[in-house]
Amino acid sequence: MMNIENIKTFGDLKKSGYEPKSIKEELRRNLLLKIMKKETPFVGIHGYELTVIPELERAILSKHNINLLGLRGQAKTRLARQMVGLLDEYIPVVEGSEINDDPFSPISRYAKKLMHDKGNDTPISWMHRDDRFSEKLATPDVTVADIIGDVDPIKAANLKLTYADDRVIHFGMIPRSNRCIFVINELPDLQPRIQVALFNILQEGDIQIRGFAVRLPLDI
Repeated sequence: MMNIENIKTFGDLKKSGYEPKSIKEELRRNLLLKIMKKETPFVGIHGYELTVIPELERAILSKHNINLLGLRGQAKTRLARQMVGLLDEYIPVVEGSEINDDPFSPISRYAKKLMHDKGNDTPISWMHRDDRFSEKLATPDVTVADIIGDVDPIKAANLKLTYADDRVIHFGMIPRSNRCIFVINELPDLQPRIQVALFNILQEGDIQIRGFAVRLPLDI
């Protein structure tokens, strides 16, 4: 395992031989290792050994997005939370990035500019897997701004920018969950128009905010 304490810049990261992976590749690889060692990734959940857990493992191995269906109290959220144990212990992110940019493939304006200006001297921070789980309970008061983002008038005023500048965008929970596991709990309770707003993320892998042509290929 790498000594991450000695890796503080993008140049250090490249010298270490670190190979970037998508979150679904992380889950798949670490699940395969557990299967080969005959370890169970879902501890303390009984009665699903021949049904739910094998299906969930096949979905992870196939790199699918996952929809857990069932009545309340059937351990759906607990299963999702235990998937965090299949992530790598630490991943590198561009320091200061709101959306956990991968230094090998930055997607935000902030990270791209920082890496363009500093190159191999770009500062790197490390994110632990316990910080890579985000959950939102679907309630009638949830808005598109909460989960995807919106234009922030205060940010525009402070930076003296017009609303035509994409730097006035405030990112919601989903962009901030880039390279993380994101769970929407009780999805049917979410307003239909909010569910429609999520289609583009699932189908195209990017987000759209208030008419901005912001293409963020999120890794979730």
